[in-house]
Amino acid sequence: MLRSRRRGGRAVGIVAALVAATLALSGCVPFGVSGGATTSKPTGEKVSAELQPYYSQVLRWKACGSQQCAFAKAPMDWKHPSASTDISLALTRASATGTRLGSLFVNPGGPGASGYDTVHDDLKLAVSATLRKSFDVIGWDPRGVGRSSAVKCYDDAGLDHYIYGLAKNPVNSPAWVAEVTKSATDLGAACLKNTGRLLDFVDTQSTVSDLDMLRAVVGDKKLNYLGYSYGSDIGMFYTDRFADRVGRVVLDGATDSTLSIFDVDLEQSKAFETALRHYLEDCPSTKNCPFTGSVDDSLAKISSLYDHLTVSPLTAPDGRKLDNNLLSTAISSALYDKSSWPYLSDMFGEMRKGKTDTAFVLADFYNGRNSDGTYKDNSLVAFYAVMCLDYPVVTDPAEIARQNALLVAAAPTTTRPSVVGDVVCQNWPFHNRTPPSPVTGTGAAPILVLATTGDPATPYPWGVALSKQLKSAHLITRHGEGHTAYNRGIPCVDDAVDRYFTTGAVPSSDPDCTG
Repeated sequence: MLRSRRRGGRAVGIVAALVAATLALSGCVPFGVSGGATTSKPTGEKVSAELQPYYSQVLRWKACGSQQCAFAKAPMDWKHPSASTDISLALTRASATGTRLGSLFVNPGGPGASGYDTVHDDLKLAVSATLRKSFDVIGWDPRGVGRSSAVKCYDDAGLDHYIYGLAKNPVNSPAWVAEVTKSATDLGAACLKNTGRLLDFVDTQSTVSDLDMLRAVVGDKKLNYLGYSYGSDIGMFYTDRFADRVGRVVLDGATDSTLSIFDVDLEQSKAFETALRHYLEDCPSTKNCPFTGSVDDSLAKISSLYDHLTVSPLTAPDGRKLDNNLLSTAISSALYDKSSWPYLSDMFGEMRKGKTDTAFVLADFYNGRNSDGTYKDNSLVAFYAVMCLDYPVVTDPAEIARQNALLVAAAPTTTRPSVVGDVVCQNWPFHNRTPPSPVTGTGAAPILVLATTGDPATPYPWGVALSKQLKSAHLITRHGEGHTAYNRGIPCVDDAVDRYFTTGAVPSSDPDCTG
């Protein structure tokens, strides 16, 4: 009913994602184990007696397509481990095709995105051929996500109603506030009922503890890790907490550990509006551009469209309503990757005729909704669960009003904040216990931080800030549009990352890549 905040994940153009999904479902993946030991050999490192069962467990890899899959156990509460409340973590492994240098863990972002699916179904999009040759590439579903012990809230019909259902009362009216508050409260209650106490332990710091345990279980004394977007959160906190166990770590689409959730929302709002401006600057040079006049004129038209949809949503053939919130979701979906910009032209052109086809394609892609109304994963509710634990929530009406004014000033075209603020986390069953704080990673081996100047989801200044906070970090700048930098076919970026992972060499200075 109330949709805000943007998730971050490995940037994949919508066309590429649809092709990958088709291949994954086409049955063209051969079956049988493709190399690699069928059981793991843990490092045997010393940990406390209560953690020994986790660090010493042996994984039993089984064939799943061309890869191998396994489940690991982890304590639900790392501070109070108990076998009676253990959770499971799902992993998939693509064995090195050449001389093996070790394991490489990959997280695609989110929070809520499936590392398992990324490696199992989209391996070539996740890492280069060089890394596939040199490493056992491992994807795992973090706690709360996908095939691991997961956050569960509604069935597909209930989730569809929550995401696409509209409030009956005028936006920001007292009756509307009551509606969306009840909707958020009901969501949290359903998540707690269907997930149980795990809902209180899907925070990023718990996932970092899981990752260190997985490193040891697969037999690696040092962690090799590639984290995209939110995956950089996992990586930066790992580097800070386990600096002596850092091997080779790349954080792409990096975030800034010191930001409040308002800072995140504010900077993302600015960056997505800037990305929209860049689309409009490029639009006249393309076919079927629906805009004429200056960029400012076009932004004004889009702003008017937001206002219109706030009070008069468009109805799709399936009966769903396209309001200003879903328009924002659709626009954001296409701005993650420049290759998806043509979808924006199609969408705006259709909407002039009262059609919503492309708008819902974009919104559904972002929300993980299939054409039949089912959902491919639990990424949306997992996102809420992690974010509500990772960040303190603002409840003071005066502060919410102040922040809303700043959001509108920063992104006047696309921002229509609600008077209630973050109503989901305000009414979530569990709340943040550890406010954001700087990371340093003192003593860690050299790592790489990648940041893109035109990244709307993880704005460039975040990567610059993180590269300064982490004492061993080296920044690689990509001058270009879209979310994340690696494995996009930009030799300046890809060669530096591959060289680092395979040799440990870091650039002597920021290579300032373009592409």
